[in-house]
Amino acid sequence: VQLQASGGGLVQSGGSLRLSCTGSGFNWNNYPVGWFRQAPGKKREGVSCISSIDGSTYFADSVKDRFTISRDNAKNAVYLQMNSLKPEDTAVYYCATFFSSTLTAGRLCARENGNYWGQGTQVTVSS
Repeated sequence: VQLQASGGGLVQSGGSLRLSCTGSGFNWNNYPVGWFRQAPGKKREGVSCISSIDGSTYFADSVKDRFTISRDNAKNAVYLQMNSLKPEDTAVYYCATFFSSTLTAGRLCARENGNYWGQGTQVTVSS
């Protein structure tokens, strides 16, 4: 199982970034996937997740109306479009999945144990 995240970087406040994550070694279509982040000194948190059942999505309150998530099952990929970025969005962003086809987007974003994780990509937002 491999998850490869990319697309991080340095951006000014108010700017945009698009993160990408591709998966291999498992049946991508069957499972929810999502994005988590960890800022220095803080606990990792679920940012946005998308289910495999019906494409339903979950967003943390802090990113609602600014971030969108999408998945392309033909490419084994999930994307996080981040707009109106703020300095508090600065963190290492990880993509993750959990091997349960019935797990909802919200439940994936709420869990840590048992997830498969990508390597992380740094997002830095300057003020």
